[in-house]
Amino acid sequence: MRVLLDTHAFLWGVADDPRLSTRARKTIADASDRFLSIASCWEIAIKVSRQRLTLPKPIERFVPEQLGLNGFQLLSIDLDDLARVATLAFHNRDPFDRLLAAQALNDELTIVSADPIFGKYDVKRAW
Repeated sequence: MRVLLDTHAFLWGVADDPRLSTRARKTIADASDRFLSIASCWEIAIKVSRQRLTLPKPIERFVPEQLGLNGFQLLSIDLDDLARVATLAFHNRDPFDRLLAAQALNDELTIVSADPIFGKYDVKRAW
């Protein structure tokens, strides 16, 4: 299985936070490919700049370090992803969730997320 981590799943996973479910941990551990979207990095940067999130290191060091330590690949955003966003129903106004849903659909990825909204987009979700 190939997985895309939602922003909170990435942050909770690298911090060994108990809010990451047992099933989510197993799904991540067993995945053949693990992705973090650049959209999640953007969301993290916004939360850091608004002082809603504190990282142990500057984002430009924290994210690459965690990608390497955890075997995650950075998933870029391309025009196909943006075109898919344009076709999605407005089940959710969160632009990051909508982009993650589009990427999961386009790349046939299972999203690891506590947020059930992804089911409305017919995205496979593990939690």
